[in-house]
Amino acid sequence: MEHRKRKWLAQVAAGFCLVTLTVSCTQGETKTGDEFRLWYDRPANEWMESLPVGNGRLGAMVYGGVDEEKLALNESTLWGGEYDETQQRPFGREKLDHLRKLVFEGKLAEANDIAGREMNGTSRSFGTHLPMGDLKIRFIYEDSHPVTDYCRELDLQDAVCRTTYRRGDVTYSSQCIASNPDEVIVWNVTASRPEALNMDISLALLRNAEIHTEGNDLVYTGDARFPLQGEGGVKFEGRVTVKAKDGVVEPADTLLRIRKATEVTLLTDIRTDFRNTTFAGYDYSEKCRTTLAEAGKHSFKELLKRHVADYAPLFARVNLSLGTVDNKDIPTDERWRQLRAGGTDPALSALFFQYARYLLIASSRPDSPLPVALQGFFNDNLACYMGWTNDYHLDINTEQNYWIANVGNLAECNLPLFDYIRDLSVHGSKTARDLYGCQGWTAHTTANPWGYTAVSTSIAWGLFPTASSWMASHLWTQYEYTLDRDYLAKTAYPLLKGNARFLLDYMVEDPSTGYLLTGPSISPENSFRFEGRELGASMMPTVDRVLAQEIFNACLRSTEILDTDPLLADSLRQALKKLPPLRIGANGGVQEWMEDYEEAHPNHRHTSHLLSLYPFSQITPEETPELATAARRTIELRLATPDWEDTEWSRANMICMYARLRDAEAANASVHQLLTELTRENLLSISPAGIAGAPYDIFIFDGNAAGAAGIAEMLLQSHDDCIRLLPALPIEWKEGSYKGLCARGGLVVDACWKEGRLESGLLRATVPADFRLQLVDGGRYTLRINGEVQTIRPDVSNCFRLSLKKGDVVEIAGSNDNK
Repeated sequence: MEHRKRKWLAQVAAGFCLVTLTVSCTQGETKTGDEFRLWYDRPANEWMESLPVGNGRLGAMVYGGVDEEKLALNESTLWGGEYDETQQRPFGREKLDHLRKLVFEGKLAEANDIAGREMNGTSRSFGTHLPMGDLKIRFIYEDSHPVTDYCRELDLQDAVCRTTYRRGDVTYSSQCIASNPDEVIVWNVTASRPEALNMDISLALLRNAEIHTEGNDLVYTGDARFPLQGEGGVKFEGRVTVKAKDGVVEPADTLLRIRKATEVTLLTDIRTDFRNTTFAGYDYSEKCRTTLAEAGKHSFKELLKRHVADYAPLFARVNLSLGTVDNKDIPTDERWRQLRAGGTDPALSALFFQYARYLLIASSRPDSPLPVALQGFFNDNLACYMGWTNDYHLDINTEQNYWIANVGNLAECNLPLFDYIRDLSVHGSKTARDLYGCQGWTAHTTANPWGYTAVSTSIAWGLFPTASSWMASHLWTQYEYTLDRDYLAKTAYPLLKGNARFLLDYMVEDPSTGYLLTGPSISPENSFRFEGRELGASMMPTVDRVLAQEIFNACLRSTEILDTDPLLADSLRQALKKLPPLRIGANGGVQEWMEDYEEAHPNHRHTSHLLSLYPFSQITPEETPELATAARRTIELRLATPDWEDTEWSRANMICMYARLRDAEAANASVHQLLTELTRENLLSISPAGIAGAPYDIFIFDGNAAGAAGIAEMLLQSHDDCIRLLPALPIEWKEGSYKGLCARGGLVVDACWKEGRLESGLLRATVPADFRLQLVDGGRYTLRINGEVQTIRPDVSNCFRLSLKKGDVVEIAGSNDNK
């Protein structure tokens, strides 16, 4: 994994957005660090109250218990399932051509019936991510004094989970970290009185495992078989090493007893045989042993120092204040309840934003073996029992997990995602050939780490071949933010090219219109009514058209930048000319399908046709005002429909889309809805009971990440060659500041505002940059580049055209007339 770290350092030198800048603005900022802290005055009673730590591979949920502390352990490669070369039944070009002929003849129902019988994949060994189980620390006290001064917290600035309390005259203090440099989870506890620590260390595992002791180690070995999700599963070994200052450690069958210690440190690691054939000589058991042995050479203070030095600079790149933290003395869960009761708390929105960045750092580092799955590896043991599993959903959820990465100045957190896309491309080339008789590569709605790129077990949600294109679009987004030509040439373009080749080979000309169409495929995961039946598959649902344009444009721009593949470029130009237009339906909204079908489920949570509005920019208020109005109409119709499926990810979508429509108050209303109804006490987002068959609230990662991306979109936009500062600033956030957000074009941006108006701003070019800057509030400003006042006049849209060299700094200062 060191080679990936070295690769990342080289990419940093090539100009990724890594610089956090200082703006001369103190309004709305706090200096105590309380804005970066989740804290509680009692232990967690359930998983949804516990607090997460993670190092990109290992994760734990920390409960902060007094009588019994519990760390719910996870490892990202702990998966059931295995590779299945027969995952996709062969179908082929001849059958595909026949299906299309039926559709063009108006026999859409017959085509759906054939596709439903013959195009779906199999899931005999699909698998799911699984939680390991609990590491338990049962405290034994020498007295029965009541607990006082209890506090547990998660400090986002240093990624340390702390618990402190008094019992009699003894103060107990514990800290938990997930260290990336040392590759372990570390839990440390001290007592203010010597030899006051007595405890038993045990495991309550959820996997098939044998537990035994080896000296001061608690060892468990087993496998991740999970029959509910098919055959197969990784093998694993986990270890807990105990280090005690003073006192004794006594092994006792399947637990360790610690008596009369003054300080105790637990080090834990889990290793699996996931893809062990990739690494010559890799022994997961030996790796687990040696990792703990190396970490055990260091004191807790040294481990903590190395952890903070590694993590803190990443988190510190961005600061966000949406007002002073007036209620910093109120526990986070109480603030959450007050907001649910109708209160206001802009600082809680800022905390939620930073929490999402923390979660991404915790879950996806350059050396992570896998990207963030549906729940990431903070697995509550609920999603894996659902039909949708804790897998990779490529029809929005996996994509949303990474929406905050670039704008949140965490571009390197995308690297595991890009490695995963590369793996999908290998397996997806077989699926493209077997299913469609096409070149290139594709993937569909659901995926796993075993190379599943086939259609799901039902075409109703699984026949979505442009899921691969949506995933591939992230490769181009990374380039838009960094302008890293080397990355484009070596990583992004080869994968984009393979997906573009699939689309060019897969698409067919409509005999009646001449348009290039995909299909039969679905608009995830919705359906329509046709001749009295509910159907899902059709030719060229709008989402396919949007994604085809994105991939063709990204691939074409890449050929121009890299000066390569002129014949492919010509094919892409011709294909772009033959895409059908976006259409407005009879209901005034953006059509979801090529034909204006009646929606079978008007309350459906998916709005895939509005990818054109966000995260892409094929619809904008400036360039396509009629379509922007239609997009708003689509949103309003969904929200107004009784029993709209309001989930964490669909509500996060609303924040993003309303921000693009410049509707600050509607966007903020959705921020409130996400925070109050679709998160829990630990501020983790949930898919609520009743949605997609969920019998209870289930944590899903995407609401945190995509919700934070929406908050960023309210404060900074850069999607159409134009940087907009504060484009959707709600009244509630009338004062505040941010530092270090990234914009497309290699720009790092700071801003400070007062009474809803920009007071000052700063942009720094990490690479040569050419862009427009729009100051949306209409105030009067002075612009300086590298300290020199500029005489640039804005155009009719109040935009300034700027050309910067690497290292140039643009300062924006408001006039007194703005106040």
